Amino acid sequence: MNAAAPMSSAVPLTDAPPLRRSSRWSSLLPLAWPLCAWAALLLFNALFTPGFFKVAYADGRLYGSVIDILNRGAPVLLLSLGMTLVIGTGGIDLSVGAVMALSGATAACLMSPPDGSPFVGAHVESVFVLIVAGLLIALIAGIWNGVLVAFLRLQPIVATLILMVAGRGAAQLLTNGQIPTFENPRFAFLGGGAVGGLPMPFVIAAAATVVMLVLVRGTAVGLFVEAVGNNRVAARIAGVNASVIRLMCYAASAIFAGVAGLVATADIKAADINNIGLNLELDAILAVAIGGTSLAGGRFSLIGSVIGAMVIQTLTTTILARGYQPETTLVIKAIVVVSLCLIQSEKFRKMILRRRAA
Repeated sequence: MNAAAPMSSAVPLTDAPPLRRSSRWSSLLPLAWPLCAWAALLLFNALFTPGFFKVAYADGRLYGSVIDILNRGAPVLLLSLGMTLVIGTGGIDLSVGAVMALSGATAACLMSPPDGSPFVGAHVESVFVLIVAGLLIALIAGIWNGVLVAFLRLQPIVATLILMVAGRGAAQLLTNGQIPTFENPRFAFLGGGAVGGLPMPFVIAAAATVVMLVLVRGTAVGLFVEAVGNNRVAARIAGVNASVIRLMCYAASAIFAGVAGLVATADIKAADINNIGLNLELDAILAVAIGGTSLAGGRFSLIGSVIGAMVIQTLTTTILARGYQPETTLVIKAIVVVSLCLIQSEKFRKMILRRRAA
């Protein structure tokens, strides 16, 4: 007796590739809006800002508005890398600007300690020692944030707000309220040097981006961060130590802030505690939001954050190049960021389409 062959309900293999392509395109779709915004800004400058794309070469480095975007946008780019991980876990870090000041003050005081500083008598010239010292103090600050958030269960906005205030105060104690200046050409190269014509801050930021992409997308770290951001309880049941992951993310954010602080200090050859990193934590958060990372956690995009940082710096450079007062930068930046965030909101787009259809 011959049994009838059962009808197969399996999806044909030929249908699999389109599904994978669709998934790939859907993952790249959030990058479309920040890319369009960046392209629109560049197109505006190409049409209405004379000489915006003019690039000159002198003294072993490139000069021009475009190069200035890469150079001045490097600190925000560095901060946005660490901020992306923190926001990916469902947190926030308001202390990165203060950590920048603290890291820069540590390096400057080791080179040229002002009167009344705890480092009086120190005179360190080794760039390696200066970098390690600056990053070590940043790491301690990051661990402090991580312990408060991950183990003591403080709200991230409260925990990091504590260091936002206390960190800049600690930097004032290190410098005794003064602005220490220094002369160290090798250390100053971090902020004012060039490699292949490109400014050193951008080279550092680009290298940090590559390292982060390899670490987050080439290992399970990115999956752990997204798991913790989506559901910490489910992540713990799956064997992920949510507290350790959150601690690592806050430590990484502080390390990137420390690097940005060293670069900013090396650029001006001084530790201006009142201005280094001031309000940059807001730019970093905006860059992450523009890049498509969910502020609720669980989904993040490093490439999107990089594009967001470039959008913010391009907007700032455009406003200054057009001759507007620097104070107007904040207002215009707020309008652009709100507009971009609304455009990226699927709910907002559906609401607009429903009204147009009605």
